[in-house]
Amino acid sequence: MSARTLFTLLVLLLLVLFSWLNWGEITKPTSLSLGLSRVEAPLGLVLVVALGVVSLLYLIFTIGLETAALLEVRRYARELLHYKKLAEEAEQSRYTELRGYLEAEFKRLAEAEKEEIRALEARLAETLEKHGNTLAAYIGELEDQLLRLLQGRGGENT
Repeated sequence: MSARTLFTLLVLLLLVLFSWLNWGEITKPTSLSLGLSRVEAPLGLVLVVALGVVSLLYLIFTIGLETAALLEVRRYARELLHYKKLAEEAEQSRYTELRGYLEAEFKRLAEAEKEEIRALEARLAETLEKHGNTLAAYIGELEDQLLRLLQGRGGENT
């Protein structure tokens, strides 16, 4: 129990004890004025009943207030859970979108890499063909020079 509740119960207990100890005086009839008329009634009993009614109204008001607060807390908890779920779904959507973007980017990079490899292979084949042609030309020149050299020696020996 909270300190406020304990204090309220202690005050009520003291009032009940006070009323019990002074019950004879509380129930003694006196003349009471109601404004336009007068009646004979015990003033103490009227005040104790009024205190009881006010205490009961306070108790009902407090219970209503606590109930309203609990219902509001429950509503906020449901809303919070709903928004948390929405945030998780949005986060999951962003992860899915990022995954799709990265996969598309990797595919694009792979295609670009294949294209570049094809271009390099074409340049390599072209370079090899040029070098092969150059080498064939050099070999042809050497062959011509060897043939001329052999023909020039063959003519001297005969």
